[in-house]
Amino acid sequence: MLLQILYLQINAAISHDLSENFLMASPWVQELHLHHSTIPVTIDRMLSVMPSRPIPVKPGDSLYLSNLDDMIGARVFTPTVYFYQLDNTSSSQKPVTKILQCALADVLVPYYPLSGRLRETRNGKLEVFFGPEQGALIVEARSDIALTELGDLTAPNPAWEPLIFKFPNEEQYKVLEMPLVIAQVTLFRCGGFSLGLRLCHCICDGMGAMQFLGAWAATARTGMLVIDPEPCWDREIFRPRDPPVVKFPHLEFMRIEEGSNLTMTLWQTKPVQKCYRIKREFQNRVKALAQPYDAAGCTTFDAMAAHIWRSWVKALDVRPLDYQLRLTFSVNARHKLRNPPLKEGFYGNVVCVACTTSTVSELVHGELPETTLLVREARQNVSEEYLRSTVDYVEVDRPRQLEFGGKLTITQWTRFSIYNCADFGWGRPLYAGPIDLTPTPQVCVFLPEGEPDSGDASMIVCICLPESAAQKFTQALLLHSDF
Repeated sequence: MLLQILYLQINAAISHDLSENFLMASPWVQELHLHHSTIPVTIDRMLSVMPSRPIPVKPGDSLYLSNLDDMIGARVFTPTVYFYQLDNTSSSQKPVTKILQCALADVLVPYYPLSGRLRETRNGKLEVFFGPEQGALIVEARSDIALTELGDLTAPNPAWEPLIFKFPNEEQYKVLEMPLVIAQVTLFRCGGFSLGLRLCHCICDGMGAMQFLGAWAATARTGMLVIDPEPCWDREIFRPRDPPVVKFPHLEFMRIEEGSNLTMTLWQTKPVQKCYRIKREFQNRVKALAQPYDAAGCTTFDAMAAHIWRSWVKALDVRPLDYQLRLTFSVNARHKLRNPPLKEGFYGNVVCVACTTSTVSELVHGELPETTLLVREARQNVSEEYLRSTVDYVEVDRPRQLEFGGKLTITQWTRFSIYNCADFGWGRPLYAGPIDLTPTPQVCVFLPEGEPDSGDASMIVCICLPESAAQKFTQALLLHSDF
């Protein structure tokens, strides 16, 4: 009790300091205003890219996907875009598209599963199949505007959607019989270009995608195949136990009937994507305010995730107050595996979906340290046994659709070295990351503005809200309310 009182006194002192110096917070949190222009794009040609040398599979062969690869949340393509400004000193006169095409063909030899297709087998489970339709896809396009006309290339912008290729009349969430790598190279009038990339999440998680992207970029940059580490498939390491042993309730997969106005508020009004640059100083301030009362501390992610969740719920004015809400987020479980340890170069899905719950009233009227404790416990509960239990749960009761009831999902990209990985020979990209969150408005993304090891370490937070709730969210985010 004395410890809790001490923490309350410390937090009260910090809170008073924050109120006295509220204007100081503003330079630490900046809303980024997105440029909403239309990008004219003309598609010139489509190129099927096959592995440049023989691969260790033949037509008719298939590869096993684990239940971590085949979770319903992984049955998507992850779209990202990378912008590059070329200068006249570029040593290579070889066309951009040709360099990327040749490098991709070389990289698809060690990463040959990415040249296959997905198909369903028994019980709706997916596998990689090698049949008559194979290879990755590169689309070459052009735009008669300059990169400077796109505005600020700092934060994801839904206006960039034309830079990502989609097939005509493509169904949302379609992954079956699709190329697993789809890249659109858009050449701008100024000589710069963008690489719009869609990677199938069933083949690799975020860390795996960075590994593949890094190999492709290094191969393009050097003109010779560079793979470090050697890619490892080995999805059988995550086969379910026989019989399956589900040791946890796995609230992350629970089917919940929407009993609040949250989902209706987001999906029936057209949400807008809001992006904020959050300086390290403000992250530290939130972390200081968010320290749980048990003296065990918390991470910056714990504190920011709790703060964003509470601010989002307050802004949406969710009702009823006794309704149970969920926060989910991915946890990289690579370092938790001991029996056996994961092989170096493994690029499949090794993420668990952590989940915590809280009532609307507890989020709106409770204290930030209490919510932070929930986030920390959910993160720490992800263990090797939790991962094995997840695999077995999906085997027993394979989820058939994404569940949105009362849920916010936070995706953390701040630990990805996406800018360094994406140097194809034209330097670091001006921007590297996602584009549009509005198709799934219950997702929030934490992005790095620079590299994780840089001194600045600013974070870009992107979240979807109805326009009517945006100002209220900004006020809550800035701690300009009770916390």
